[in-house]
Amino acid sequence: MKIAVDAMGGDFAPKAIVQGIEQARDAYPEIEFLLFGQSDKVNQFLKNSDRITVIQADEIIEMEDEPVKSVRNKKNSSLVLAAQAVKDGQADAFFSAGNSGAVLAAGLFIIGRIKGIDRPGLTTQLPVMLEGENDQFVMLDVGANADTKVLNMYQYAFMGKFYAQNILKIKNPKIGLLNNGTEDDKGDKNHKRVHELLAQNKEFNFIGNVESRELLNGVADVVVTDGFTGNAVLKSIEGTALTMLKLIKSSVSDGGVKAKLGALMLKDSFKQIANKMDYSKQGGALLLGVQAPVVKAHGSSKETVVKNTIGQIKTIIDSKLIDDLKDYVNNNKEELDRIKEDVKNNA
Repeated sequence: MKIAVDAMGGDFAPKAIVQGIEQARDAYPEIEFLLFGQSDKVNQFLKNSDRITVIQADEIIEMEDEPVKSVRNKKNSSLVLAAQAVKDGQADAFFSAGNSGAVLAAGLFIIGRIKGIDRPGLTTQLPVMLEGENDQFVMLDVGANADTKVLNMYQYAFMGKFYAQNILKIKNPKIGLLNNGTEDDKGDKNHKRVHELLAQNKEFNFIGNVESRELLNGVADVVVTDGFTGNAVLKSIEGTALTMLKLIKSSVSDGGVKAKLGALMLKDSFKQIANKMDYSKQGGALLLGVQAPVVKAHGSSKETVVKNTIGQIKTIIDSKLIDDLKDYVNNNKEELDRIKEDVKNNA
């Protein structure tokens, strides 16, 4: 198993990327890594090159670079070369914490989309806070496409169901459409149309519209949304989690002896809450709908997130998710074509 890594992508690259990859290498003896980056900068943080190959990349796609233009013009960048390694069959998956738009462009234009899927969607797993049957749910799209069409959201439900069944092992996942109310007629015309199409498909366990405030309560196993809304909700959830943890710590430290004694008694409970709310444990977001695993981590990712994301990629490869998804799409080609024609005729 080989994973191509953009070693120069991210706010703390290459240090955090290299250190995270070394942790992952030690944890997963069956994985080899191809690290693309400026060799002199990468090697100064590399302590042990066992199962790690550093490949020179003269250019870097910066966070502020225009995504599509940079992918086309910076052919010798670490991000483009890592994606090309997957395209050429030299690696099984592509990982980056770099420029989000460039990662998506590389996934789409270099690695290529699965035939039958019009727009891949960034897919992430999030924790369910309350005790229940399932402890995680999946949400897509969380940022690949800001301008999302009806057909795209229908296909997200189609792929999200498959992901939940194969990765989260949920037999008949509940599918919810993220909206500004639970009533069937809520939302703009696109969301109303998506609701109608999802409700018509009897193969979907569609529960209707869901609100963002219920997501962490496990209201749905698959949450379908447009990329703009999904990205905003994801960042809101992450920001709230971080703020709550800071608030608890601040209240304890400023609350005097009584607060500290109480915190000591509740130490295990606080630790469980912190573990549940720690989004870094979830790894990165998978660009679902392309020909190979493409996983994007936060630009602010530190080494622990990098290591956890590699574990996530290993699970995706081991499960043969992408190959099975291709077969699933092909086997349901008639249904997907029918929906595409329906949407086109009623646009």
